[in-house]
Amino acid sequence: MRVKEVAGKTAFVTGAASGIGLGIATAFAQAGAKVMLCDIEEAALSAALEQLRLTNVDVDGVKADVSLKAELAAAAEATTARYGKVHILVNNAGVAGGGPYGTWTDASWNWTLGVNLMATIWGIEIFGPLIEQHGEGGHIVSTASLAGLISGASTAYNVSKYGVVALSEGLRQELAPRGIGVSVLCPGYVRTQIMNSGRNLPKRFVGAVRAPPTSGPIAERIDQIRERVAQGIDPLYVGELVREGIENDWPYIFTDLEFEPMVEARFAGIKQGFDHIRGRTPKR
Repeated sequence: MRVKEVAGKTAFVTGAASGIGLGIATAFAQAGAKVMLCDIEEAALSAALEQLRLTNVDVDGVKADVSLKAELAAAAEATTARYGKVHILVNNAGVAGGGPYGTWTDASWNWTLGVNLMATIWGIEIFGPLIEQHGEGGHIVSTASLAGLISGASTAYNVSKYGVVALSEGLRQELAPRGIGVSVLCPGYVRTQIMNSGRNLPKRFVGAVRAPPTSGPIAERIDQIRERVAQGIDPLYVGELVREGIENDWPYIFTDLEFEPMVEARFAGIKQGFDHIRGRTPKR
């Protein structure tokens, strides 16, 4: 009962007012899906809906801070009230909060893990039964990152994305017998507002999450990433890849080949760890 085409299906997409989320929502809508866009930015959400409706697609929107479970549950209720059924869940909302060891704060961990990981967990917990109950099959896509496969820093962002990969890999095995496909999206540099995540910092974290440094090695690295993101891949191209990934049940959805050698090097390092103990008999 897996989703073989998104046309005629209903999708719920978080972080959908801009960037990858809007690219996914647009690709789905253009392919004939009904889409509920969810975002914390009300003005951007309204603008996205206005633009999509120019092509007479069946889209709607709901404002929610997905790092608050109650708001995500309310968004699910709004979606079923509007469309009746949900077939596709896209856990896409994400923030880049907090720095590496030596700059950690509890607030930056709580914010980043709340949006990137806990909202993904809650989304599956809330929407999974809604997908199961109609018996028509469905699909779950969660946005991780190449940083969820090759961690170059001890940041909350990287840790959260590793969590999304692990969750997706486990769920793919568990939900397949229930007719629900699971894919994890691991994009490289895509043209988004991820480097301006602070614009959506919830009031409960204001003053507790440190602003990024403006000088020094960390600031230089942030500037490099910001430049790469600004010149990144078109989000609509990513959206089309996600549509194709759902329709063909890809377990992993990548956007480009830039980081493939680094992923292979990581796997080689893991293999080397086994080689260190090859031939030994563990004591029992």
